[in-house]
Amino acid sequence: MSAKLEMVAETGLQFFGKMMASISHEIKNVLAIINENAGLLEDLALLANSGAAIETQRLEKMSRVVKKQVDRADAIMKNMNRLAHSVDESIKTIDLNDLLELLVALSGRFASTRGVAVQPKLNEGPLRLKTSPFFLMNLLWLCLDFAMDAAGEDKMVELVTQNTDAGIQVFFKGLGGLAGAPLKPFPAEPEKGLCVLIGAELEVSPGKREMVVRIAEDIGTD
Repeated sequence: MSAKLEMVAETGLQFFGKMMASISHEIKNVLAIINENAGLLEDLALLANSGAAIETQRLEKMSRVVKKQVDRADAIMKNMNRLAHSVDESIKTIDLNDLLELLVALSGRFASTRGVAVQPKLNEGPLRLKTSPFFLMNLLWLCLDFAMDAAGEDKMVELVTQNTDAGIQVFFKGLGGLAGAPLKPFPAEPEKGLCVLIGAELEVSPGKREMVVRIAEDIGTD
């Protein structure tokens, strides 16, 4: 395996590991909240057994909390399955908007810890392309990770998709930090390697406070 392919493979493993660790953290948080309410229910049961009156409103509130967390866990698991299935086929036809919605959901905890709001403004219709979904998501994650650092004082990143004569494009807008303090070099070798692998182009424009990824609509078959 060439050094470039080894680097892309390592970058992919790091991306997958980072996302799975984040999913694990979210699931642990869900279980902690459910466990806390289970303890409260045990306390209420002890009170009831001792003859104390139980307010039904408290039971209803706990029921709503548990149901909310179960729904949250269901959404987390669906996202985890979608991430896992992105590795099933090396190349397949996807809707770019669906992939970006998944990426935004997976990166929610990372955005929250940075205090950055990620606002998708996606093309109204589907954006079909034949690509490697896992490596494309890996590239877009690296771009989003950089964009969140470059969000500047506004602490907001807009994700915009467009289908133009130049092809399908993903814009990361509102990057006021590009003109401020020096950021890490970008794109670096991992991003460049992924671009070569999936036929994408990446351009950073500090003057426009944005970054754009132009994506090949068909990279053929594996």
